[in-house]
Amino acid sequence: MKLHNQHADVFVPDGSDPDAALARTTHLCVSAHQDDIEIMAYHGIVECFGRTDRWFTGVVVTNGAGSPREGIYGQWTDEEMQKIRLKEQRKAAYVGEYACQIQLGYPSSAVKDPKQAGVRDDLTAIFRAAKPRVVYLHNLADKHDTHVGVALRAIAVLRALRGEFRPEKVYGCEVWRDLDWLPDERKEALPVSARSNIAASLVGVFDSQVSGGKRYDLATQGRRLAHATYFASHATDVETALSYAMDLTPLIEDPTLPVSGYVLGFIDQLRADVEQRLAKLG
Repeated sequence: MKLHNQHADVFVPDGSDPDAALARTTHLCVSAHQDDIEIMAYHGIVECFGRTDRWFTGVVVTNGAGSPREGIYGQWTDEEMQKIRLKEQRKAAYVGEYACQIQLGYPSSAVKDPKQAGVRDDLTAIFRAAKPRVVYLHNLADKHDTHVGVALRAIAVLRALRGEFRPEKVYGCEVWRDLDWLPDERKEALPVSARSNIAASLVGVFDSQVSGGKRYDLATQGRRLAHATYFASHATDVETALSYAMDLTPLIEDPTLPVSGYVLGFIDQLRADVEQRLAKLG
């Protein structure tokens, strides 16, 4: 597998050959930034943790420049922050026992440009080498431009793949907009109760973010706990932690399906649900 960006970093925690590490992958996440994976795709990480028949691979597309910072990181340059964030992502891959961790190192501007061939070609090479069964992307209602850009680039690549290279399931996951608003019948409720110690450690290793002014560790845990409790109003809790996702698989199975229309359909369903309840009870 050849990557186009000279700054790309490929890390295999157990020291295996990178091609072999990718070939054993069953679950794969494509994220925009360092630490997104651990927030949005813990379901895949814990599904594979300690297993020899399932393996998780993480892909971070951007270089991590421009993140907010304070404290000991307040005076660090973007170049220095890119190095520390790359190192932190490697730490997370080691803690989570990933099959492989790839950091492509592109600037956000490249991700937002659909004509940027490097991002597209690198993601194509990764998907062809890994052939994952399950893929985790950012959800398409996320409010962060770079997240949506990465998801759209990945969806375009997956739509162009055929046969054995296409995954069985594609999830659009939460980071910068949770998915509690999805109608219940359209929610993909992913159980993330297992190994809460590992879940906390994975987000906690990103000290440049947590100590640097963003308590992603507490916020991620709180969101998952809240989802588990508020998921069903007339039933006791089955899980102690849940992550929500939107099912993006239909967009891959039918490349002619309009992306915007598909996502707006979820919002239309929410509107209809609210309208119907108000009419019924008013």
